[in-house]
Amino acid sequence: MYPAYGCPLLSVLLHAVLYIALLPSFNLCLDPEWASYKLGIFICLNCSGIHRNLPEISRVKSIHLDFWENDLVEFMKTHGNLCAKAKYEAKVPLFYYIPRSKDCLVLKEQWIRAKYEREEFVATSVCHETGSSASAGSREGFLWKRGRDSRQFLKRRFVLSAREGVLKYYTKESKGPKAVISIKDLNAMFQTEKIRNPHGLQITYSKEGQTRNLFVYHESGKEIVDWFNAIRAARFHYLRTTFPTAPEAELIPKITRNYFKEGYMEKTGPKHKEAFKKRWFSLDSQERNLLYFKDPLDAFELGRVFIGSKEQGYEVQAGLPRGVRGKRWNAGLTIVTPHRKFVFVCENEREQKEWTAALNEVISQPVTA
Repeated sequence: MYPAYGCPLLSVLLHAVLYIALLPSFNLCLDPEWASYKLGIFICLNCSGIHRNLPEISRVKSIHLDFWENDLVEFMKTHGNLCAKAKYEAKVPLFYYIPRSKDCLVLKEQWIRAKYEREEFVATSVCHETGSSASAGSREGFLWKRGRDSRQFLKRRFVLSAREGVLKYYTKESKGPKAVISIKDLNAMFQTEKIRNPHGLQITYSKEGQTRNLFVYHESGKEIVDWFNAIRAARFHYLRTTFPTAPEAELIPKITRNYFKEGYMEKTGPKHKEAFKKRWFSLDSQERNLLYFKDPLDAFELGRVFIGSKEQGYEVQAGLPRGVRGKRWNAGLTIVTPHRKFVFVCENEREQKEWTAALNEVISQPVTA
């Protein structure tokens, strides 16, 4: 056996392992300082914690700190991330969300379990047949939903149908649906911190020109991720049906989206003399709207600011207009539009810089139809 650190120099075998880990073709997980020597893949610290909970299919070692035997190093050299990808991701549907490093734990865990534990995407799997976004976008079951006017979560039956193009939910079995939501206007994103639940999902849609929020969760991580991907399948079916000639590469980013940035700011009115009020803001970069709410878990928006492009005369300025001061905070920013100036203050300069950068990112993009 060969320790990584236990002698003055790294062993030749450990050099080989590190070399493999750093090859771009193998490095499909950020900072691959760990390895699953049973699967033959290199993984990051966060993923290693998930793999440790799957001892039947994955065993984990540190590249730097653990002992490596000859046969394990040879196994890693003849396998690697690309080999595993070819086997375990052979049939990932286009609508299926593949998590990134910044995504929440439940998305990462269920992606790993779906690949290696349930083998949902291997070539012989029948879990996700190609071209079945309509059937994959149909689902029925119960979710815990937050009440519109209360903080209480109640169990509600949800029915999703890609073929009908709607998502429905019911409060009582004997009555019709409480809401019938068009898939055209539907979006979903995980909001575990905002909802304060590790499986928290935010569903949004447009109702009478306003953004309506539904906050839901399920006790099972698999169930809530399956609901999320069912919504994505339904959205993908809608997009492919509505835009049959559009390349799939253009449609996939439009299936669902996360807000570009969220957080508290204070805002004043159009005369800049009104009292500053603390509001929760959500920047929807795809729709180019800065939405604001009284509280993060409000069902409806209080209002919105459209964010146009630089060519249309939109810009963000650091600071406040002369004579204007915030109520408690003073790190100001001003959104200049062709019609008026919208004035906000942030809690600190870091938040001011982050909001300015996020808004400038949207403004720098041309407005498309």
